Amino acid sequence: MNQPQPNFYNLAWRWHFYAGLFVAPFMVMLALTGIIYLFKPQLDSLMYSSLLNVPAGHHTVPADDLLQRVKNAYPQGQVTQYLPPLNAERSAQFVVNNAGHELNVFVDPYHGDILGEQDAKQNLQAIARAIHGELMIGTVGDRLIEMAAGWGVVLVVSGLFLWWPRGQAAGILWPRLNARGRVLWRDLHAVTGFWGATLLLVMLLSGMTWTGFWGKQYAAVWNVFPAAMWNNVPTSDVEARSLNNATRQTVPWAMENTPMPMSGDHAEHMAHAGAHAGPAAPAVSLQAVQNIATERKVEPGYSITLPTTATGVFTIAVFADDPRNDATLHVDQYTGKVLADVRFEHYGTVARATEIGVMLHEGKMFGTFNQIVVLLICLMILLSAVSGVVIWWKRRPEGRFGVPPLRHDLPKWKTGVAIMLALAVIFPLVGASLVVVWLLDRLLLARLGQRTADIAP
Repeated sequence: MNQPQPNFYNLAWRWHFYAGLFVAPFMVMLALTGIIYLFKPQLDSLMYSSLLNVPAGHHTVPADDLLQRVKNAYPQGQVTQYLPPLNAERSAQFVVNNAGHELNVFVDPYHGDILGEQDAKQNLQAIARAIHGELMIGTVGDRLIEMAAGWGVVLVVSGLFLWWPRGQAAGILWPRLNARGRVLWRDLHAVTGFWGATLLLVMLLSGMTWTGFWGKQYAAVWNVFPAAMWNNVPTSDVEARSLNNATRQTVPWAMENTPMPMSGDHAEHMAHAGAHAGPAAPAVSLQAVQNIATERKVEPGYSITLPTTATGVFTIAVFADDPRNDATLHVDQYTGKVLADVRFEHYGTVARATEIGVMLHEGKMFGTFNQIVVLLICLMILLSAVSGVVIWWKRRPEGRFGVPPLRHDLPKWKTGVAIMLALAVIFPLVGASLVVVWLLDRLLLARLGQRTADIAP
C-alpha cells in the first residue's frame, strides 16, 4: 500500500510566519519612504519652487564667479560640489559644508544672486532616502535593511508554496469579495502576494545591490572593469563609493568599487614629499571643468565634485534616469586632463542589468509610467503587509502569540532544507539569522507551542 504524501504546509506556514513577523514592519517602512522618494521630482518642484526655478535669461554667469559668490556668503564653509543648471529655467546649486552642516545652496545662474539654502540631510527627500537605506542609524540600519530584504525573499518563496492552487481558483487568482472577516483578508493577502511576487523580488534584489555588505560583495564579484582602464593614471586607495552617502547619490552603482585617480605628476611628487594630504590647489577653473562636460556630451543633471586634497581630482558624474546616459569623468585638478571617462558601454553585462534594475526600482527609467508602476507595487506591498498582520491577529488565540503549530510526525523536508541552504549561502546575513530563529524555534517557541491549541490554516 502506498504511503500518503507528507504535507509540509504547516512547516512552510511556520517559516512564512517568522519571515512576515520580521519583514512586515520593514516592508511598510520601505513602501512609504519609497513612495516619497519616488515622487521626488514632483515634490521638489512643489515644495522648493523658489529655490529651483528661475526666469530664463540670455547670458549665464561663469561657474567660477558663482563659486566665488558662494564662498563670500559662506566664508567659513567648504564648497564640495557644483551642480550646473538642469535647463534654462533651473538654478545652479552648490553643496557647502558649513559649521557642521551640509547645505544645498541655490544660485541664480544669470545674475549670481543666492536664492536660499536647504539642509542637505534634513529635507523631506533626504530623510526619506536615509530611512529607506539605513534607518538613519548608519551601518546597523543598513544591515537590518539588508537582512529584511533577504527575509523578504524567504517570505515570497514560502508564500508561493502556501498559495499553490489545491483544486480551486477563487481566493487564489482573485479574491472572494463576497466573503467577510478573516477569509476576505486571507484572500487579499494571498492574491496580492501572488500577483506581486515577481515584482517584489525584482524590487528586493535591485535594492539589495546598494546594501553595504551583500551589495559590496556582489559588486566585487560582478562589477569588474578591465585593469587597463587605470594603467596610465596614478590611482589612490580611495574608491569612488566614497562620493556616495545615504542622502546623496553622486556616482552610479557600477562605479562604486573603482579607484579614484590622483592628479598626475603633481600627485606623485607630493606623495614623495609627504604632502599628498594637503589642501587642494586646483589650477583648472570650475568653468573649464564644466566645459569639458559639455564638450564630452555629458547629459545635463550631472554634478562636479571638487578636489579636497592636493592629489584629488574633479569628478564629473551623472547618475542618469536612463542608465545608457551614465557618465563618470575624473579630471586632473592641475592640467585639466581627463584621467578617466567611463560610460554605460564600458560596464559589464551584470553591471548594465543592475543599473537598469536600479532605475526601474526608483521609477525613473520610463518617466511617469514607471512611477505609476512602482507606486502600484508599493501599494501592493502595503496591502500584503497589512492584510498579513490582520489575518494573524484575527486567528491568534487570545493572550497567545499564535505561532503556526509544529508537526513532529513529518520526515525531513529535503526540498525545503535545500531552498533554505541556498538562500543562506546567497544571503549570508539571512543564513546567520536563520540559525538564530531555528534555535529559538526549537528551544523556546516549540515548547510554548505544546501548550497552544492547534490552529486551522
